[in-house]
Amino acid sequence: MEAWSAALTAQAMDGAIPIEAVYGERMRVVKPSLSEIQELGAVYLERVAIGARETLAELREHEVELVMVSGGLREAILPLATELGVREQRVYAVSVFFNANGEYAGFDERSLLTRQNGKRSAVKEMALRGPVLAVGDGMTDLEIKPVVDGFAAFTGFMKRDPVIERADYVIENFDQLRDLVLE
Repeated sequence: MEAWSAALTAQAMDGAIPIEAVYGERMRVVKPSLSEIQELGAVYLERVAIGARETLAELREHEVELVMVSGGLREAILPLATELGVREQRVYAVSVFFNANGEYAGFDERSLLTRQNGKRSAVKEMALRGPVLAVGDGMTDLEIKPVVDGFAAFTGFMKRDPVIERADYVIENFDQLRDLVLE
């Protein structure tokens, strides 16, 4: 099942199939419990990119507003966002619901972030003050490009040629992100 879910996710991130064709089906099959979501959050913290904490702290010191927009699960992403200094109200992700026993009870099926171009719509609705740089590694991230001032393909974890080819910038680490934003 894990391989099936990973394959569907990879196809959506590569742009081969629309995210909405994957999202609901994947959630209905996986049905993550609260404890599994907490474990996923811990994995995110363990695997945070080298230099991310320091770079984002430096950006905040320069009054750069940080916003996280993800098609991932909000409850798993929040610990990472907190660790990186992104305020909870600036984390846009898909909420998961649990019953009193911590068992999966559904997800926010109305979330824009479960749909193709959903990130673009969400960012547009935020009316962020510019200049705005979006950073991501997937096609759903690249969809933000028309509503921001620049898009940087982050290749530190995954290299997707269609994303790299259309990006304004290509960065492979957080030192490069700092230099891009502050210089």
